[in-house]
Amino acid sequence: MLYVLDIHMINKAILQKQLDKHKGHRISEKELYEAYKIFFGTLVSEPRLKIINILRKKKKNVSELIGELNMDQTLVSHNLARLKKCGFVLSEINGKFRYYKLNEKTILPLMNIIDSHMSKYCIHILNKGKVSVRKP
Repeated sequence: MLYVLDIHMINKAILQKQLDKHKGHRISEKELYEAYKIFFGTLVSEPRLKIINILRKKKKNVSELIGELNMDQTLVSHNLARLKKCGFVLSEINGKFRYYKLNEKTILPLMNIIDSHMSKYCIHILNKGKVSVRKP
């Protein structure tokens, strides 16, 4: 239990340092968990996860994403806006196009950690309910 409390205090201290730097006020525990919910809530959406995985390979504009995802422009733009607002993706203008790329400093390494964790702890859950047929 002490370990969990220590991690919580470290996380709160890290987040507080960032908020103090930008806003000059202390963060409440409620605000801390609201920030966690926003962050992890961003990863709950399948379209956003697909966008993140596409952008892991290279930057894309909205038209390119629409083509790869086979999704409506409004849905792609809405999800890009959420990803951008939360710092998951960054954008740059090149000519008449706005290109989106994954935040390589924070989100790319995080996604690599998530991939490693999933392959060790989560993928087996998907296979648990499947029946395998053995041939004689």
